[in-house]
Amino acid sequence: MRLCFIHALAGRLPFYYGWIVLAAVCAASFSRQGPAVATLSIFIDPMTTEFGWSRTEISGAVSLGGILGAVAAPLIGPFLDKNGARTILCFAVLTTGVPLLFISTVNALPLFYVFYCIARMNFTGPYDLGIYGSIVNWFYKKRSFATSVTTLALMSGLVAMPLIAHAAMQAGGWRTAWIAVGATVLIVGFVPAWLLLVRRPEDLGMEIDGAPIADPTDEAATQSQPTAQPEPAFTRAEAIRTPAFWLLSLFTALAWPIQAGVSLHQAPFLIERGLDPTVAATAVSTFSLTSGIVGFAYGFWPKRVPLRFALVLVGLLLGAAALAMHEVHSVPMAYGAAILFGCGIGGLLTILPIAWAEFFGRRSYGAIRGVALTVQVASQAAGPLIAGALRDITGAYDVPLLTFACFGFAGAAVALLAKPPNAPAS
Repeated sequence: MRLCFIHALAGRLPFYYGWIVLAAVCAASFSRQGPAVATLSIFIDPMTTEFGWSRTEISGAVSLGGILGAVAAPLIGPFLDKNGARTILCFAVLTTGVPLLFISTVNALPLFYVFYCIARMNFTGPYDLGIYGSIVNWFYKKRSFATSVTTLALMSGLVAMPLIAHAAMQAGGWRTAWIAVGATVLIVGFVPAWLLLVRRPEDLGMEIDGAPIADPTDEAATQSQPTAQPEPAFTRAEAIRTPAFWLLSLFTALAWPIQAGVSLHQAPFLIERGLDPTVAATAVSTFSLTSGIVGFAYGFWPKRVPLRFALVLVGLLLGAAALAMHEVHSVPMAYGAAILFGCGIGGLLTILPIAWAEFFGRRSYGAIRGVALTVQVASQAAGPLIAGALRDITGAYDVPLLTFACFGFAGAAVALLAKPPNAPAS
């Protein structure tokens, strides 16, 4: 019934139904940021003060949630290829928003781990596959643009969620803040995904990018259609045998610990440097806003310039941002480092999913991306733990920030080698 209604609607729309899908994906992207490490960073100071938990213990919840996501991602990928993103994203929104609401009730570390790890597992697995799987299935020529719009929505959520948490915390404490974040996830994310998402354009009688499926008996119409540029069509087994798969995976393993490690510890680091908590919260939102703007701009990366050069730039920016963060001792320096960090993260969020799709195509995108996500979420899990453990051991954030700088520059060197693979043998 729902699909019949959407089929009729899509036929009457003056534009491609894929843009409706993109809008629903953007709503889900915004809601994804409830359990983001930048959002959690707002809660570290009040929760560790009340309960006496260490930074390593808080970071461990992020890491464990990431490990659960790494286990789930390869299992979810083939389901995405067969059934589409609707079920995956609806499940992700529900099992993110509800546990975040329940965090407001915790009084012990194990309960915090249970609720946060469930939400974080969705952040790193189902959300990623559902969001980018929808884009890959509905867009080819405008895939970069659609991905950049999604990045803008994603980072808009990351701008808003810490501010929502901070405002609610000022009004009623950290428990009220978790209720506000969880409610926002549910309100924004669920209904559009449930009502509007469709697996692929072929299910509505059209081709990717909006062309109607040609009638094979209509020879004139078939001949009048321009020949589409062939898209890669790798299976998971074929992709894993290419050097490009492992180079992209290595770049992922080096870049994502910086994203997660700096994001989670940015606010407490700035507070330790003597800055006001409000400055710390707005610095987090500044890097998020910058990420959204820069991520959108990356969607217009020139086709003639290989994507690996964009990844090189991302690695250099992330390494430079970690060094800049290390030198922060004033409010202007805090915002400057946040902007530089946002430039790197915006590129990472936009370019890396595009690279996976452009290198290997949509035929088995879910299965391929599911394996790659194992590397990504494990790396994200490692980042906060590395930062928290080194900070607890040394008593400061200097060593973790220098470590992350080395990761970023090494990632730039790896990206320079990542070239699209040759088409698989038929």
